[in-house]
Amino acid sequence: MNKKMTLNKKLLKYLLAVLLLVSAMHYNSYADGFPVRPGRFIISPSVSYFFANKQFDSTGRKSSFDDNGKFHSVSYALYTEYGISRKFSISALVPYSMNYFKSDSGHANFKGFQDIEIGIKYYLANISYKYYFSIKATGIIPTYRDNAALGYGYYGSELKLAFAGSGHLFGRQSYFVAENAVREYFGSESVFQDRYNLTYGLTLDKNFKEQVSVSVGGFYATSGNSFINPNPIIAANPSTSKNFAFNQVSVSYGHAFAKNLSLFLTGGTFITGYNTGAGTSLSASLNYRLDTR
Repeated sequence: MNKKMTLNKKLLKYLLAVLLLVSAMHYNSYADGFPVRPGRFIISPSVSYFFANKQFDSTGRKSSFDDNGKFHSVSYALYTEYGISRKFSISALVPYSMNYFKSDSGHANFKGFQDIEIGIKYYLANISYKYYFSIKATGIIPTYRDNAALGYGYYGSELKLAFAGSGHLFGRQSYFVAENAVREYFGSESVFQDRYNLTYGLTLDKNFKEQVSVSVGGFYATSGNSFINPNPIIAANPSTSKNFAFNQVSVSYGHAFAKNLSLFLTGGTFITGYNTGAGTSLSASLNYRLDTR
């Protein structure tokens, strides 16, 4: 078995954590559970860096990669959302990732567009216009063919419930967003995923220009298929192994340059998991809001 195949195995196995971070990173750019006013168009480009030189094995034990292996990724994403009415909004996410793995045995890299996500959100109810309940349905569309380094390659769907609210803490404006989403990929072998995220944010000044937030999130995936293909590229492919989990914590700082333009800087790290990398991420995102009505 040659060195290139071994490198591909390691790269594909721990690439999944980065793919999932890309699809979730736009949550840090604004409070996703709150309504988007009718006619408002949100544009949120972002860039993220992920680094890992350790892994969580199948029992959750953390250890270093073999042969001084190091993995890093630079990912770009564009998230947009448009408020159709007081009850409905639509959204789209387009991610692109460049992934690199290097060890004493050699190196490998993959890059390309990943799964496009198209969603529609409906606001179920509110309490005194301070607390909001919403449901969001998302379709997942792969942009690639037979490239396991970029994702499952399956079409899929997701259903997410969110509860968001605002209040005061220590005399400052605060907010929270609690979300849970279930996702299913459709293909010859289906994959079920459950992801959660809880964010609490606090403004730092009376002009609402500075804010900080703390998030705790997790991801769980499973499949009825427990067969491990002896080909290392296939065996490490998330669309074949399909069983993993991780939990992470992150801290975000936001600064508003104007009422319609904000910058968010986020740092996060994986704290527990199995069958995935144990890495650290840094990201930056802009949030531009354009009112068309």
